Amino acid sequence: MHTVLHKAETRGDANHGWLHSRHTFSFASYHDPERMHFGVLRVLNDDRVSAGMGFGTHPHQNMEIISIPLEGDLEHKDSMGNVAVIKSGDIQVLSAGTGITHSEYNKNKDKEVKFLQIWGFPNKQNVTPRYDQITLKAEDRNNRFQQVLSPNPDDAGVWIHQDAWFNMTRLEKGRELSYSLKNPENNGVYVFVLSGNVTVNNQSMNHRDGLGVWDVRELAIKADSDTELLLMEVPMRM
Repeated sequence: MHTVLHKAETRGDANHGWLHSRHTFSFASYHDPERMHFGVLRVLNDDRVSAGMGFGTHPHQNMEIISIPLEGDLEHKDSMGNVAVIKSGDIQVLSAGTGITHSEYNKNKDKEVKFLQIWGFPNKQNVTPRYDQITLKAEDRNNRFQQVLSPNPDDAGVWIHQDAWFNMTRLEKGRELSYSLKNPENNGVYVFVLSGNVTVNNQSMNHRDGLGVWDVRELAIKADSDTELLLMEVPMRM
């Protein structure tokens, strides 16, 4: 088993006034050659956007982009004609493929929006761009895993062009779960603590810490307090 621990306070910190973003991996002006990616997981940004502000229209190509709102409402528009609002409990995926442009704005004028912006390298280049979003039942992750993303359009959650599975869970203090990798020969898991304190394979983790684990078949998870986690199983080789 191999692991890499990224404590919350070691992340890149970019404060643009309207946007406060914490970067787990190198992004924009934050560059650390030891923190370029975890397998095909390229970007994990923890974003806070001020009321009425947002990201103007900009392009992407050949990237799988996942947005998970944590608080507030995020308004999306893109060159495919999609106009939508995503909120806490939703998950959004954008397969950029041959190329798209999009914008993301805080829909509200009186409160900030908090969301995770996640990018992954695809396993197919130059696919037809695609947009999707779904609303999840938060209670379905209470003391169990709720799959929110997979490679299969017919499976639970959204899907992307990659051999990846994302799960969320909300654990009460003292509860334990084990996560078995779908593809342990090729994949690793990046665990991100949304709230609380947890022990993963004997490694203590706190609010907004991240832990990458690979060359392992299963993770043992114990909640040291009420906690909420995002687990991202991704291929380790691109």
